[in-house]
Amino acid sequence: MMWKEKYKIGVDLIDEQHEELFRRVSDFTRIIRSEEDWNARIDKVKETMAFMKDYVIVHFKEEEDYQAKINYPELEAHKKAHATFKEGIDNYVKIFEEEGFNENRIQEFGGKLMTWLIMHVGNMDQKIGEYVKSKGGQI
Repeated sequence: MMWKEKYKIGVDLIDEQHEELFRRVSDFTRIIRSEEDWNARIDKVKETMAFMKDYVIVHFKEEEDYQAKINYPELEAHKKAHATFKEGIDNYVKIFEEEGFNENRIQEFGGKLMTWLIMHVGNMDQKIGEYVKSKGGQI
């Protein structure tokens, strides 16, 4: 799962953050699907979970602040989607804390990260770019 130019929305800060998210999730997916040592894979899961928990808070806040600044009409729906994703990350943190790490859960977590990122950036965030373009460019 690689970053594609078509995912750009035309807002530099958001595009840079999205590219970093794609890089991290791609790296995570590669490691969990590899034949690497189990402990190395678990370390990558822990690292990715910590990153996602922190980075999405920063990214979502900056993306939502930008949407508020440009009076984006779908801001509330976007906030709900972000909240749902954050809740999903928190649920996996709790599952891994309570049940430990197992292959099926790790693969499931990786699949959910990848799917959400592609669907959100590839669909929902594209609408931000379309709105900005309709207003004459980067606001």
